Amino acid sequence: MSDIKKMYTTILGDHFPMEMTVTFGDQRLIYRKRTWNIAQEDGRYEERGIRYGENPDQEAALYELVNGNLELGGCRYIEPGNGLVSAISAEDMLQVGKHPGKINLTDIDNGLNIIKYLMERPAAVILKHNNPCGAAVASSLAEAFDRANRADRIAAFGGAVVLNRACDRETAELLADNYLEVVCASDFIENSLDIIKKRKNLRVIKIARIDRLAEFERYRFVDFKSLIDGGIIIQQSALNSVRTPADLKPAIADWQGATYRCEREPTQQEVDDMLFGWAIEHGVTSNSVLYVKNGCTVGIGTGEQDRVGVAEIAVHKAYIKYADILCFDRHRISYADLELAIARGERKTEEKEGIDRQVAADRAGLPGSVMISDAFFPFRDGADVGIRQGVSAILQAGGSLRDFETIQACNEADPKVAMKFTGQRSFKH
Repeated sequence: MSDIKKMYTTILGDHFPMEMTVTFGDQRLIYRKRTWNIAQEDGRYEERGIRYGENPDQEAALYELVNGNLELGGCRYIEPGNGLVSAISAEDMLQVGKHPGKINLTDIDNGLNIIKYLMERPAAVILKHNNPCGAAVASSLAEAFDRANRADRIAAFGGAVVLNRACDRETAELLADNYLEVVCASDFIENSLDIIKKRKNLRVIKIARIDRLAEFERYRFVDFKSLIDGGIIIQQSALNSVRTPADLKPAIADWQGATYRCEREPTQQEVDDMLFGWAIEHGVTSNSVLYVKNGCTVGIGTGEQDRVGVAEIAVHKAYIKYADILCFDRHRISYADLELAIARGERKTEEKEGIDRQVAADRAGLPGSVMISDAFFPFRDGADVGIRQGVSAILQAGGSLRDFETIQACNEADPKVAMKFTGQRSFKH
């Protein structure tokens, strides 16, 4: 049997060429493999590419677009010279840590994909396995990271953090209190680098272009999906077309000669959370449902086959994470560790019961949150899941034959629930 622990600490190497050309008719895109000249423990420098792919036995390579201007059907795709993750240099790796692998880089990339819509305020996104587990905006970067981390302290363990401002000392002190795999920001100021580099295996990456990330909203890129038979599906990358309150559409539907309209309009805070939540949605694997509140995620349900199921999973996760953070605040241990200590007779059952009562009373902080769905609700049961938990507003694509049912659910709620349509689906697979 292979030593899998050793595999995790070994750089696999790859046999992919240094240059790759993709031809679209008479147009060509030229890519160059990204490698880094990295110092070794013995003082020597060695040229290395990606650590390995999704698993330690998969070779992988990172390529940067270096030449070619592609235009198809009137759409001009992103041009060379706009590198983010693919342009990371050895100098940008302020601390190499365990050397980046494919998942580290795709986590950063998806964090940038989300945070490019959140550039107006300090924001932080924490990702695991290419999905956000916590995201928040705030008045300061430290507050944004702290809120994102507290939204799901469990999943954030070993995660990748992407920040949309230069990392300052206060933020670095919070980062250093957590076990993380990657921290990425446009810069590291106020001796913040010295603070977070105390975590020797942490990968610290600087991407200076983050401060211009909002420009990437308008760029499309070619999205490749390879098939097991060697074939390829190509699509345009998605664009978020819901960026301002004016982009939100009224929830109206016709059914059997009658017109149904959502009776309550959202508040300004609910509108803000709709736009924030829809930005997060663009980085979540589908089917997905999110709950957000005051510019922070409360529960994130990802990658399920049915919409009511993922709405329930997001609620379930919200309760678990809420119990954990309450336990950590009170006892400085996780909820799981508290349960184990009680089972061993080391702590009192009353400690857990007190947390459980508080979680039930607060309904995991879900009342007053906004429910975000990346596609329409085929039946009202998905929306009813959130309404039962006290959501005050819903944002969904609209377009179901039974939109009228979901509108009825919002109007029948006590108090009434506001709802808007996006007119856009946000699937990501």
